[in-house]
Amino acid sequence: MELAYSFAGLVVGFIVGLTGIGGGALMTPILIVVFGIPPITAVSTDLLYAAVTKFGGTISYARKKLVEWKVVILLLSGSIPGSLLTIGYLKGLDGLEQIEHLMNLTLGISLVLTSIAVFLRNKIRDQAMKWQHTRAATHARRWRPVVTVTMGFALGGLVTLSSVGAGALGTALLILLYPRMTMQTIVGTDLVHAVVLTAVAGAGHYQMGSVDMALLIYLLIGSLPGVFMGSHIGTRLSPKVMQPIMGSILLAIGLRFVIAG
Repeated sequence: MELAYSFAGLVVGFIVGLTGIGGGALMTPILIVVFGIPPITAVSTDLLYAAVTKFGGTISYARKKLVEWKVVILLLSGSIPGSLLTIGYLKGLDGLEQIEHLMNLTLGISLVLTSIAVFLRNKIRDQAMKWQHTRAATHARRWRPVVTVTMGFALGGLVTLSSVGAGALGTALLILLYPRMTMQTIVGTDLVHAVVLTAVAGAGHYQMGSVDMALLIYLLIGSLPGVFMGSHIGTRLSPKVMQPIMGSILLAIGLRFVIAG
């Protein structure tokens, strides 16, 4: 079984390296559906798994000055309180069954929203670029910091409950709110926010005693070389081919969890 966990880590890491999408969105469902791991253990372990696997990428983006730190702070001002409040809410729930039902439903909704974000990423960017020159957009910029914090709060709760949403959803929100930022800066900013958020949420789950450290180690053994291999091959593949495939997979998995929940 340990070898199977590492192989799952290798496959998911390879896909993440290949497409830049799907860490938590693929790993958590695989752990629940394929390996029969309880949702709370799968989500908790995957949060720390995501924090570790994405950390290396943040260093590269920071060195290249492709991180908008003011936006990161605004997002974290919402997402960290959102995550901590969600952890507190989970601790107050009666019984494991109630927690797992909530996690399954949230996971399904998060995956469906993520699939939509993947499908519409380019259209969202095109529309945001057109909208930024309108008079309404000029007035809306006053409220952008407040909206960013609010979106961070929502992401904090969503990610803490499902381990999904920090990547594709976060990127889609930044494209919408900050259309003048380059795509590389958006990815770098979202990545730094995702690492801190998943680390905080993972630490909260660890305090609840729901993280499987042995499982985490086996997943990392496979995923780190997987990400390295996928990133090298991914530069040769067109996003126009990979995004619809990833979007379809995430949508199908998400609907499965929504229906089951």
